[in-house]
Amino acid sequence: MNMYLHELKSLRKAAIIWTVVFIGLAALYFSIFPSVAGDASDFKKLIGGYPPAVRAMLGINLDYITSILGFYSMIFSFIILCGAVQAMNMGVSILSKESRERTADFLLVKPVSRSSIVSAKLLAAFTTITATDVLFLAASFSMANMVKTADFSTKLFFMVNLTLFFIQLIFLALGVVISVFFKKLKSVLPISLGVVFGLYMIGALIAAGKNDDAARFISPFRYFDTTYIIKNAGYEAAYMITGAVIIAAAVVTSYIVYIRKDIHAVS
Repeated sequence: MNMYLHELKSLRKAAIIWTVVFIGLAALYFSIFPSVAGDASDFKKLIGGYPPAVRAMLGINLDYITSILGFYSMIFSFIILCGAVQAMNMGVSILSKESRERTADFLLVKPVSRSSIVSAKLLAAFTTITATDVLFLAASFSMANMVKTADFSTKLFFMVNLTLFFIQLIFLALGVVISVFFKKLKSVLPISLGVVFGLYMIGALIAAGKNDDAARFISPFRYFDTTYIIKNAGYEAAYMITGAVIIAAAVVTSYIVYIRKDIHAVS
């Protein structure tokens, strides 16, 4: 419990910053929605002039774009990108920071198993992501109600927001499993940004294609289609299962490798 609380405290400052960033982005985009709704036809013409590949990349659907849910789905793609960076950065750092900060000896000589260390750190990261997303959901829902021009489905709004949590869990697990294969990481950010933006660009290229159902499995950013969610009030089972498998496999692998690896505190 002490280790869990210590990790929560160490993650608190970054979590607050990311929460403010998410809410700030949402507030910025929501502030222009009344103008969009007021000139719906002109806005549709403007967006309709974008190449189909660009619209697909940004998750834009012309049938919904001037509704609060359709507009939110478009801006939400940027929130998800930021959320993935947060989760990936956290995942890469939580197990590697002891070696990076030369505190591994201090931690590993304590009467706790390595599996307990991994569990405490993962639980702290999970709690941090959950708290961030709950605060963001509450803020974004309040802002949506402030600027709405017509009633919208609370259930669908919640389902769209929940995709941020799912994506973050995937990237958190990926970050953790990547980090355990390094003996020592001098810098977390290059790996985090490289993986996130690499998969984002792959997802963008996939979205620009026509027959992309199978290719969507390559990038977690394509697992949740907001247009599909709005139309069907549900998620695509195949991609949900794939995401769950990735998380489970990454976490199990992280436990196995971390328990067995040699960890050097001093270079």
